[in-house]
Amino acid sequence: MKHLKKLHVQVILALLLAVALGLGAPQTAMAMKPLGQGFIALLKMLLAPIVFCTVVHGIAHARDLGRLGRLGFKTLVYFEVVSTLAMAVGFVLVNVFEPGAGLHATNLAEPEPIARAATAAGEGLTFANFALGMIPHTLVDAFARGDILQVLVVSILAGIALNQAVGADSVILRGIDEGQKVLFKILGYIMRLAPIGAFGAMAAAVGSYGGTTLLYLMKLVVLYYAASLFFVFVVLGAICWYAGFSLMAILRLIKDELLLVLGTASGEVAFPRLVVKLKNAGCDEMVVGFVLPAGYSFNLDGTSIYMAIAIGFIAQATDTPFSLMQQVGMLAVLMLTSKGGTTVAGGAFIKLAATLQTLRQLPLGGLGLLFGIDRLLATATATVNMVGNVVAVFALARWEGGFDQERYRAAIADAEKPSPEKTT
Repeated sequence: MKHLKKLHVQVILALLLAVALGLGAPQTAMAMKPLGQGFIALLKMLLAPIVFCTVVHGIAHARDLGRLGRLGFKTLVYFEVVSTLAMAVGFVLVNVFEPGAGLHATNLAEPEPIARAATAAGEGLTFANFALGMIPHTLVDAFARGDILQVLVVSILAGIALNQAVGADSVILRGIDEGQKVLFKILGYIMRLAPIGAFGAMAAAVGSYGGTTLLYLMKLVVLYYAASLFFVFVVLGAICWYAGFSLMAILRLIKDELLLVLGTASGEVAFPRLVVKLKNAGCDEMVVGFVLPAGYSFNLDGTSIYMAIAIGFIAQATDTPFSLMQQVGMLAVLMLTSKGGTTVAGGAFIKLAATLQTLRQLPLGGLGLLFGIDRLLATATATVNMVGNVVAVFALARWEGGFDQERYRAAIADAEKPSPEKTT
């Protein structure tokens, strides 16, 4: 019975019950959707203030702002290289296995909701608008909208200003530190609802889409999951090896967060707990505070794989000629369009729609093929995004000399103990 006190065990049981309910009573399962939506909404409520407190606290206490500049440069270079590798993996696999070949879906109409969403997203798809979109209208607006990229910009500016304007014993910094503790206490209360949230989200997904769509597009789903596993265990595994870490040890460390993301298809649900775990695992506070929030906007490896495979699949399924040079050009555009936004379920689908609407090389109606299985794909997308960001924090902490090996070993050993789950 003591194992039932562990969060990951509770989530696993909730997911199994959700699948059973979805297959046995689809209508009842779909009615469970508000449980998942409510849990995600509770966690999203905490994201902006947690990002702000974490980033400001880390930068304000940094003794060397030049180090922050170096960290920022290395972080952005790392993100661009790794996410481009993710896209390349997707393009190679979709060209080799051709999951859409033979479908001959040449007369697809553009579903009106998809067309509207794509047009709205595509209209603002320029580098200038992307850069300007990072700047909030007011300091408060960034928090009101919950735009993590804008909150990150405000947090960096505030952290640098506090670093230079006040002392380490400033009442403002003490207030931010105590505010962070209060937020994590609230998080602990919310996380007790994680099994209920995961149950609601998964039950609704299984009940809505059932087995027909799975059979119809099974080849695509299998290929996408295989690409995701290949990227995590080969590409990210190689990065971990080069940085001196064990990928399997890191995955054991974040097993609770992995299950939450698998259940909700949203990477945001894991962010608050990852902040605590990564700092406790020996990563420097400034590295965690900068790299992790930035990764949620710039290091979306799963989204990159999704967009590459989805574009190849649509071209094959609609019998649209799509040469190698066109794919390379599309890859260059995806390096921009895959960035930004949030990691909620469906986010990658909207980015894909915006890309197709802007370039107009592939039929927008091809998105209708993916709409039914987007929830299945979103699960892997969010999971790969999260693992990629965790690996980025560990790697950059090591390369920046901001890593405590002893704390890391203690955290890994603690994660492997058969002890009841502790909430933060």
